Order: sequence, then C-alpha cells, then structure tokens
Amino acid sequence: MTAEIKITAEPQSIPVMCRFTVDRPVYPNQAYFFGSPEAAEGSPLAERLFAIPGVVGVLISHQRLTVTKRTPEPWQVVGKQIGAAIREQIATGLEAVNPKLRERIPPVDVLREKVQAVIDREILPSVRSHGGVIRLLDVQGNTVFLQMGGGCQGCASADTTLKQGVEVAIRNSVPEVGDILDTTDHAAGRNPYYTAAGHQH
Repeated sequence: MTAEIKITAEPQSIPVMCRFTVDRPVYPNQAYFFGSPEAAEGSPLAERLFAIPGVVGVLISHQRLTVTKRTPEPWQVVGKQIGAAIREQIATGLEAVNPKLRERIPPVDVLREKVQAVIDREILPSVRSHGGVIRLLDVQGNTVFLQMGGGCQGCASADTTLKQGVEVAIRNSVPEVGDILDTTDHAAGRNPYYTAAGHQH
C-alpha cells in the first residue's frame, strides 16, 4: 500500500498555469515538456493528464508538474483531477515518461545553439525595444537557464508577459527543452542553476 501521497498546488503568475509539487519524484532528476496529446502518447502520466478536459501543456520535472490549461474551469476543479491522475500513475509503479523520449533529445551543444538562435531571432528584438536583455546562461541536460534583466525587471506584468512569450517561443522552436529557468527569479536560494554549478567545482 502506497503511503499517502501529498501534492501541493501553486498557481503561477500566468493564470493558465499551475505547478503541482509531489512529495516524491515522479520523473527523477529529469524534465520533459509535452505540448500536445500526440506528444504524450506512450508516456502514461502525460497521457492521464491530457485526458483531463482543458489540459494543453504538461512539464514533468523531477517531482514537479507544471500544467497549462485552456478552460474556464477554476484550478480548484482541474487540480483535483490532476491530483487524482498523479496518484493513479504512482500507484501503477510504471515509469511516468516513456524512456525512449530521452533518446530524441539533441546533445547539449545542439540544444544550446538552437535556443540561442531563437533568442537572437525572435526574443531579443522585441525585448530590446523595452530596454530589456535576455542571456542564455547554460543548458544542462535539456534544462535551459536564462537571465532576464533590464527594463523588464521589477514590473510584474511585463515580467509575466515576457516569461510567457520567451517560453512559448523557445518551446515552439525547440520542443525537446525541459525546464526553462530564469535565474533572476531564483535568487532567493532556490536557484537550481547555482546549486548545480556548485557541485561541479
């Protein structure tokens, strides 16, 4: 019998997104983004989540799931279904994500080039007009670390729009990217980039 699984929901600054943190890893030390039900085929947890009406995007990262919805249903309603799907998946004991998907992820240097190209081509021109700047700091595995700054910082709505725009642009062009982390965001000691970097030296 599985011990009681605790899941906390944390609505994001972008109202269509909510992050669910499970008290145990569901996809240990890895991340994968599913942008469609087709992409989810063969990955049991993603399939269960896309079966919930209104779910249009799922990022599974270690013990966190960030779900994007397109439905007027409030998160309180959708969240219960998501919680049930996560618990059902854990109870099966099966891998949450199809292991074959890892084979499709390009090498880090290829991912880095692709992400940099999107930033140069699509993101920087519009950000510069607001006096902002975005730098690609690093890619580890398929996790992308960005630094956002300049005119966009300190303005919550611009920040949210910027983040959403940046994520969408990168994921559209480079679907193999897992987590997209903004290090300016995580300066409060929760920054996986600096802790990861710290282990390497």
